[in-house]
Amino acid sequence: MVMKWIWLVAVLALILTIPHAGAFTADTLDISVGQGGDSSITFRYNLNWIEYFVVYLKIADPADQIRDLLEQEFRRPVEVDSVTPESVSIRVHQFAAVRTTGEGTTYTTPPLSFAAAEEVLRRQWFAALVSPDFSPRITTVQFPDGYTQRFDNQISIPAVTHTVA
Repeated sequence: MVMKWIWLVAVLALILTIPHAGAFTADTLDISVGQGGDSSITFRYNLNWIEYFVVYLKIADPADQIRDLLEQEFRRPVEVDSVTPESVSIRVHQFAAVRTTGEGTTYTTPPLSFAAAEEVLRRQWFAALVSPDFSPRITTVQFPDGYTQRFDNQISIPAVTHTVA
């Protein structure tokens, strides 16, 4: 047990004294809207070795933080399907508003902003060790008929409305 703590202190000292290259970067955000408005969301990201270490030791859990932020933002239940060091997959119940008319079914996703996530991370005790970029390189929103809306390098995604005939 003592060796484990000595090892941990040595690694933390190394982390604090060596400047790190790279940082958390959002790679892709894929939103798949289901017929009832429930959505599957997969967020892929890259971590530098320090951030990987923080996640690996469960000092920070991206799944918990993303789930908590989304539940606060949308006031809807969020379920975590899977977490890896490279991605988080979740389901958000009633993510998209669904309205059926004579023209078909209209789906409207809410706007998304990761600016709040960056702010939350800046308030953590380990904030000095990370420099995140939450702007996904590519964001896609796919609807039940296969129609896809794409956004590149945007920290905020507007609401998307699509009608399926």
